[in-house]
Amino acid sequence: MPRGKYVNHKGRNRNFTNPEELEAQRKKDEEEKKWRKTREGESSDEDEDEEDEEEKDSDEESDSDESNDGKAKGAEGVIPIDNPNRVATKTHKKVTELVEDDKPQLTRREKEQIEKQRAHAAYQKRHAEGKTAQAKADLARLAIIKQHRAEAAARREAEKKEKEAKTKGTNS
Repeated sequence: MPRGKYVNHKGRNRNFTNPEELEAQRKKDEEEKKWRKTREGESSDEDEDEEDEEEKDSDEESDSDESNDGKAKGAEGVIPIDNPNRVATKTHKKVTELVEDDKPQLTRREKEQIEKQRAHAAYQKRHAEGKTAQAKADLARLAIIKQHRAEAAARREAEKKEKEAKTKGTNS
C-alpha cells in the first residue's frame, strides 16, 4: 500500500475485461431496453410483432421531430426571450447602408491631436489680440521696458546738454 496522499499508477498491472464478460454485459443491456419498451407500451397490446414495434418507434421519432420544430423549449414558449449576447444570423447589407457618413472614423489619438491643434490655434489668435494672461503680462513688461528706455534716453539727453553747456561755458 503506497504511503502518502497520492497514488502513482505507473508500473502497475493492467486489467483487461475478457470478451465473454463484454458480451454478457451487452446482452444484459439489450434485455433491459426491451423490458423498458414493454413497460412503456403496457397500455397497448403486448401481442404485437416486432415489426409493428419498429413502425411505432419510427412514428414516435417523426412526431417528436415535428413537435421540436413547432414549439419553443422551456420558458421561451411562455416568455419571449431576447438574448443580447447571441449573434444574429448574417444579413446582407447594401453598401449604401454600410457607408452612412463619408468621413472616415478617427481613432481616439487622432481626435485628441486634432483637438489639441484647434486649441493651440485659438490660443495663438487670442494671444495676438492680447486677450490671454500671458499676452497681458508680456504687454505690461514691454510697457515697463519702453518707460525705462524713455527715461534713459531723457537722462542721456540731459547729460549731453549739460556737457555742451559746460564746454561752452569753459570756452567762453
